Amino acid sequence: MKTLFLKYKGVVKFILTFLVVYTVLSFTYKFYLQYSDGSKFYPDYLTHLVAKQSEILLNDFGYKVFMQPHPNEPSMKLIFNGKYLARIVEGCNSVSVIILFVSFIVAFSGSLKSTIFYVVFGSVLIYIVNLLRIVVLSIGLYKYPEHDHVLHNVIFPAIIYGMLFLLWVIWVNQFSKFENKNE
Repeated sequence: MKTLFLKYKGVVKFILTFLVVYTVLSFTYKFYLQYSDGSKFYPDYLTHLVAKQSEILLNDFGYKVFMQPHPNEPSMKLIFNGKYLARIVEGCNSVSVIILFVSFIVAFSGSLKSTIFYVVFGSVLIYIVNLLRIVVLSIGLYKYPEHDHVLHNVIFPAIIYGMLFLLWVIWVNQFSKFENKNE
């Protein structure tokens, strides 16, 4: 057992580091959601911010859009050209994707400086791409409502998780301390 552990020490270290960072960040986010005051920024500050920034972007693209708190559930209603089109819920704010990203980068860490820089850079990029994803999804749902299932459940998750995977590949190949022993 000890020889097996020593042989796969790097894999075990990666898995344990990933799980610890993911658990700590997830619980921190859970506590943030549990104790966030939704009276000023409903349903929570980050989801509200994403909804309002999406509203600004959509209006800048020439659509008449506004967000309003949903009266029956913790979300923001997206009113698109006078029509209730969709809702922005907590899962739309990209925090869970950023937690997954950060956990992987820390588990496959490089130098402290490059790890911190890449975590910040990647998190901001994920946040921006998520905003653009919401904007394009909103336009797509407005113009092609018959394709809502494919747009929301297939194409747009593929965009955000595809970018996440690409960021991981770049990190492992360019910045991490990972050594390929087969070379």
